Amino acid sequence: MTLPSFNLLAQAILSGIFIGSLYGLIGLGLGLTWGLLRQINLSHFGLVFLGGYLSYQMGTVWHLDPLLALLVVPPLFFGVGVGMQWLLSKFSITPFNSLLVTFGITVVIESAIQGIWTADYRRLESGYNQMKFTVGGLYVPVPELVTLLLSLAVAFGVWAAMRYTDLGKALRAMAEDGPIAAAYGVNSKRLALLLAGLCAALAGVAGVCLALMFTLAPSQIFAWVGVVFAAVMLGGLGSALGPLVAGVIIGVSEAITMAVASPSWAPIVSFSLLIVMLLFRPAKAGT
Repeated sequence: MTLPSFNLLAQAILSGIFIGSLYGLIGLGLGLTWGLLRQINLSHFGLVFLGGYLSYQMGTVWHLDPLLALLVVPPLFFGVGVGMQWLLSKFSITPFNSLLVTFGITVVIESAIQGIWTADYRRLESGYNQMKFTVGGLYVPVPELVTLLLSLAVAFGVWAAMRYTDLGKALRAMAEDGPIAAAYGVNSKRLALLLAGLCAALAGVAGVCLALMFTLAPSQIFAWVGVVFAAVMLGGLGSALGPLVAGVIIGVSEAITMAVASPSWAPIVSFSLLIVMLLFRPAKAGT
C-alpha cells in the first residue's frame, strides 16, 4: 500500500466533505420523519431521484438554469409529501408498515422514472459542470460547493426553526408525547402533514444537488439507502444537524479509505461506524 501525497490526501478529504454534505442533506428529511413521525419513509429516496430527474429535464432538455429547479421542485414535492401523509394517516401505520408501504411507493417512482426517462444514464449538462476554482492547490468544483452551502443553510435553518420557533417546539412535543401535546392544544395531524411536506421538499432540494454532482440512473436509487441510513442513525433520529455531521464523517472516512487503500473498501467504513454506534450508543430522537 502506497501512502498518497499530502495534496492528494487533502483533495480526498475535501471531496469527502462534499459528498458527505449530500449524505446529510438526503438524510435530513429521512431522519425527521423517522424521529418525529415514527415513519421509516423509503419513498424519500425515490423523491430525491425524481427531483434529480426533474432538474435534468429543466437543465438539459429545456436548457434552463438547473438552479431554477430549487424554485419549482421543493414546493411541488411539499404538496406530494402532504398528500402521502394524508393517505397514510387514514390507516394504522406502524414503523414497520411504513417501511413496507413506502418501499412500494419507491418502486412505483422508480418505474415511473424508467417509463419517462428510460433506464439509461442521464447527466445534467449545464454551465456549472466545468466551473471550478483552486484554493491553495485544491480544486473546488462549483456544483459540489453549491451542495455544501445548501446543506449547511438547510440544516442550520431547520435546527433554528426546531429550537426557537413555536412550530418547532410543538413538533418536538408531539414526538415526545402526542397525547399530552394534544391536551395543550397541539394539532398533531396538521403538524404531521406540515412536517411530511417539509421533508418531501427537502428531498427535492437534495435531488437538485444530486443531479448537479452525479450521473443519474433509476437503478441507483437503492444504492444510496445504506450509507444515508448510516448517516441518519449516527446523527440521531429527529436531529437537524446530526445527519450532516455524520454524513461528513462518513464521506471523509470513505474518501481517505479510497485514497489510501482501494475504492472497494469504502462501503465498509460507513457500515462499520454504524455497527459500532449501534453496539455502544443507542439512537435517541432529538434536535
